[in-house]
Amino acid sequence: MGRGHRVSVSSCLRFTASGRKVLVAYLDNSPFHRVKSPTSRMAKTSDKQVQTKSASAIDTRMLRTMAIAVGVAVALSSALAPWRVTTGLLLGGLLSLLSHHWMRTSIAAAFSGALEAGTTPKLTSVKYVLRYFVIAVAVLAAYQLDLISLPATIAGLCSFVVALFVEALREFYIVIIRREEIS
Repeated sequence: MGRGHRVSVSSCLRFTASGRKVLVAYLDNSPFHRVKSPTSRMAKTSDKQVQTKSASAIDTRMLRTMAIAVGVAVALSSALAPWRVTTGLLLGGLLSLLSHHWMRTSIAAAFSGALEAGTTPKLTSVKYVLRYFVIAVAVLAAYQLDLISLPATIAGLCSFVVALFVEALREFYIVIIRREEIS
């Protein structure tokens, strides 16, 4: 069963002692079809170290991508759109960066305290409600003062979605094109 050989289904059928037909699948395990991965590097680190390094790297990239997306959107809108659209994008982008940072630090604090104590994490919904309340108050105040465009503010709040797509494309490139493990 080398490379380039076709296998017909009839050649994979075998008969058991009772006379029943059984389909046997052959796995192509040739070096040509194997995915290249740096397993030797992974064997030297513990799973906890890999997860921590990977999670902090992803968080840093996500925050950086969100900031770049907001900066590009504000720069383009300042030249092409009315000032309320620009301020709406800026406010929404800054609030999304604040919200992401606040969520990340509060979850990390809750889980690190629980891991040290050896208990399950106790996340209260008050922190999440407070975060959304702060965002809603800031958007409502700016809208009441007629400083922002509401659709532009919502678009600015979506900078996290842009960062998710950029990260997904990066991971896709690394896994499919370069055939490496995700970092």
